[in-house]
Amino acid sequence: MRDPHLLQLIDGYLRNELTAEEKAAVDKMRQEDSSFDHMVVEQKFLIKQLEAQEARNAFEQTVHSVADQFHTTAEPTGKLLQLWKKHKKVISIAASIAGITALLISAAVNSFTQKPTSEIRQLSQALREVKRTQQITDREIQGLKQANSQPVAHAKLGGTGFLIDPKGYVVTSAHTVVNADSVYIQNSKGEYYKVNTIYVNSPADIAVLKIVDNKYVPLKTLPYGLHKNTVELGEEIFTLGYPRPTADIVYNRGYLSAKTGYQGDSLAYQLAISANPGNSGGPIFNKDGDVIGIMSGKQVTAEGVVFSSRASNIHQALQEIKKDTSLHESIKIHLHSQVKGVERVQQIKKFEPYMFMVKSY
Repeated sequence: MRDPHLLQLIDGYLRNELTAEEKAAVDKMRQEDSSFDHMVVEQKFLIKQLEAQEARNAFEQTVHSVADQFHTTAEPTGKLLQLWKKHKKVISIAASIAGITALLISAAVNSFTQKPTSEIRQLSQALREVKRTQQITDREIQGLKQANSQPVAHAKLGGTGFLIDPKGYVVTSAHTVVNADSVYIQNSKGEYYKVNTIYVNSPADIAVLKIVDNKYVPLKTLPYGLHKNTVELGEEIFTLGYPRPTADIVYNRGYLSAKTGYQGDSLAYQLAISANPGNSGGPIFNKDGDVIGIMSGKQVTAEGVVFSSRASNIHQALQEIKKDTSLHESIKIHLHSQVKGVERVQQIKKFEPYMFMVKSY
């Protein structure tokens, strides 16, 4: 059973009722304790569920009130009252069908009345409010109870990340994790791990995450290396990522189309490859299996034009992390691929366990 005082603290935190010092203490606990952070996320959505239930109750009370007034006052029109009686039971069901009900009422009002009564307007407002607050489904709440601390279904932002050190250091795009309260990663087996963001470089669009979940078992030596040299124009490249909301890893192939990024950005490459928002943060490999970049973003004005941050930015990030005495991180990277000359299908199989879907909340 959970400590009621702890739940009270979390509740105050989520309702912005704590002092600045208390909030800072809770933020620190969330960073250091993945189970506590998950408890905060779970409580946040349970509070929303309660708020949605309150809205449902208010909705039903409004429906019954308007229904009584329909019966005690002059009929708006014969057809409207007949339609109301026919669908009264449906209207009184859960707010999950509030959208259908709103359409029904709206159509009836528009068709059979010139000036809607205040009761009709009140009902329509209640329906809109219920629809707005109906954010949590039973499936999402059930998801909070699943194994391995799986977070709620819908993240604010998503992308791809990959290990640069088997001990639990992951690289992704900065824009996928910046300003996030919590970040989780998920592998192709559906296993979730809590991570902390330890480094962000927005201009280079790169972030380094650290797995802080005690369920994580470090993997073996990385099969790929982090390329330092410049890539040649036209060189074949490929990527692995999670552009879909499911844990299905996707492979894409293309080539280097420019040695600089958007508007001549020397920190990036331009690629000719198919990509979607969920690919952001994914690794860009050359044919030998070396990481030459990190998928950054797609240029919306040109079909098939994608940019990636250079792998040299990872090396720069590690140097800055080492200089930061507050981090005390010891990250070891590999410079050379272990799968050079291996056929592509086998390369992908070896890489897949080191790829993660990134979910920011």
